[in-house]
Amino acid sequence: MTDNAKNTPAADGLILVLGATGKTGRRLVTRLRDQGRAVRAASRSGETRFDWYDRATWAPVLDGVTALYLVGPPEPGPIADFVDRAAAAGVRRFVVLSARGIEVFGDSFEPSMAEAERVVREAGVDWTVIRPNNFSQNFDEDIFADALREGRLALPVGDVPEPFIDVHDIAEVAAALLTEDGHTGRVYELSGPRALSFAEAVAELAQAWGRPMRFEHITADAYTAELTAAEVPAAPARALADVLAWLTEGHNATPTTGVRDVLGRDPRDFSEYAKTSAP
Repeated sequence: MTDNAKNTPAADGLILVLGATGKTGRRLVTRLRDQGRAVRAASRSGETRFDWYDRATWAPVLDGVTALYLVGPPEPGPIADFVDRAAAAGVRRFVVLSARGIEVFGDSFEPSMAEAERVVREAGVDWTVIRPNNFSQNFDEDIFADALREGRLALPVGDVPEPFIDVHDIAEVAAALLTEDGHTGRVYELSGPRALSFAEAVAELAQAWGRPMRFEHITADAYTAELTAAEVPAAPARALADVLAWLTEGHNATPTTGVRDVLGRDPRDFSEYAKTSAP
């Protein structure tokens, strides 16, 4: 925690968590409730229905809220109007989930995250942005999981290292930012403590999980072709391939101090994630 951390009126009120069924959102909801906080968990299919593209759902989720965890929609269109509505409804603290490297790739790869950052900065509210590296949990919960179950993860990422971050750390940081003072106007880059290549990560997982798995570097074109063959639409397939290929430039390769800056401790190591995520 920061030395000047203390509860504020925003933190003591109702906290709205968007994307509450997602990897960071559901862990954040659990952590806040374990702390005795009042939380409204909102998503399209969760406890409280919220849909970025159904504006009739906006007012109910914002009623009585003083702090908000903002996970943007797939497209940036509704973000500005929603943030204006939230500020007018009395939300005073915004914590925005963004991505490390957004200042470099910005609208090219993640226009929604870039827009969310821009909007909250201009909204006249208490805002903080978190920019994490690739999630460790992507290997067992998300985009890499099916490939690993089949024993081969093929990506256009080369051998540039990545300091993968455990989403539990992201949730703990977000909880602190939502409930403590001292973080207004700050951008925290969040990473794990150690950078390792995707090949090294897969090797650690293979050992921890006790199953044969290998990593293979392929081109962005080949990766796009594999995704489309698996019935992923062409546009998002290419976008994901381009994001992964961008990692080879090394912008995100160096571990950061963001987790320690907020929590006063080192982030969890990838090896801990590998052991605890074993099927």
